[in-house]
Amino acid sequence: MALAVLGVMAMIWALGRRLRWPKVMVWGLIVLVYGAALGFQFVVDGGNPAPWAIVGGIVALVAAYAFGLSRLKSRVKLEPETKSQGTFREAELERYARHIVLREFGGPGQKKLKNAKVLVIGAGGLGSPVLMYLAAAGVGTIGVIDDDMVDHSNLQRQVIHRDEAIGTSKVHSAAEAMRALNPYIEVRPYQRRLTAELAEALFAEYDVILDGTDNFTTRYLSNATAVALGKPLVSGALAQWEGQLSVFDPARGGPCYQCIFPEAPVDGLAPSCAEAGVVAPLPGVIGTMMALETVKLITGAGHILRAEMLIYDGLYGESRKIKLAARKDCPICHGEIA
Repeated sequence: MALAVLGVMAMIWALGRRLRWPKVMVWGLIVLVYGAALGFQFVVDGGNPAPWAIVGGIVALVAAYAFGLSRLKSRVKLEPETKSQGTFREAELERYARHIVLREFGGPGQKKLKNAKVLVIGAGGLGSPVLMYLAAAGVGTIGVIDDDMVDHSNLQRQVIHRDEAIGTSKVHSAAEAMRALNPYIEVRPYQRRLTAELAEALFAEYDVILDGTDNFTTRYLSNATAVALGKPLVSGALAQWEGQLSVFDPARGGPCYQCIFPEAPVDGLAPSCAEAGVVAPLPGVIGTMMALETVKLITGAGHILRAEMLIYDGLYGESRKIKLAARKDCPICHGEIA
């Protein structure tokens, strides 16, 4: 009989959700059924209390889950029809529930992500996981700039692109994948090379800059522009089995990229991935950590890799961190630590 009563309660719950009955009405009917069955069992028929304790426990668990979910939803502002800043649709609350329950994050952290604007330079090996995870995390506006086209040789590691995208622009291929993953974000693709004439006006529109390129001209340009505008620069680099990651942010403490690498290496000393090769999962490891540093920068959670560089050796499964210091003779930041 206990199983039959539990089945009736489940039917009431399902019917109430489908017909959008008030929650008070649904739970009132469930309690009424439970009370009637309990009274019949003990007053009329007598019986073993154990099955009814189990039924009551199940009902209590369901009620606790429903209450907890409603509390989660109440921690962020709900807006059913618009995508305006700081508001969330019902589906977004479900999507970001694992963020909202984090003690360091919560509803306020998710709102910060929704209101944030992040620019990613490069839609290649590092840009692929960065873009996918920033989109999945709910960063409200994501720009991506790259003038390259998708090639067969990219697909070994640039996981945001698909075989059918070969021959198309990387930024539009990436934008399509990001929108398919999360329709609640804005994606801004820029199919062009980053130049000195373009950089300052573009960077000014964003809160955080991520550099996932493999050429030093773009790296130095990105660093100089980010420093001039006071923007944090999340920088990653790859070589064969090893990757490195740091956050260059002199405005908030730490050196800039040129403090650590005063000059570009001579030709051949630091070959590109095309020349030296790179193992397929390595960009995923470093790119994902770049996305994580960005999320922490935006939300204020945890420790940021300012004045530190994380180096990961994939061949031997080792990682280490080294301290970084600003140079007083740096022509970009002049060694100024906030």
